[in-house]
Amino acid sequence: MDFWLKFLPLIIYILLIILLVVGIILGIKTIITMSKVETVVDNVNKKVESLNSIFNIIDFTTDRITNMADKVVDFLANLFMKIWPKKRIKEEDENGKEE
Repeated sequence: MDFWLKFLPLIIYILLIILLVVGIILGIKTIITMSKVETVVDNVNKKVESLNSIFNIIDFTTDRITNMADKVVDFLANLFMKIWPKKRIKEEDENGKEE
């Protein structure tokens, strides 16, 4: 029994030292990986910012095309609204007279 009281704490201390060393190694590898990821993210950020002007041009042209399409649709809608109500009034008058 005396053997186990001296041997088990020694085993526990050795395992704790191994766990501490593994934790330190994993921490260092994590720091190295995070620095690499940071450089990749910075490069991607620079490339996206360089494309920002192209996206602005695309956005501007889409807005213009949308505005032109809206004007054409409004013009056609107004044109049809001018034509259709006259016929509807005539149909209502005809229906009213027939009753």
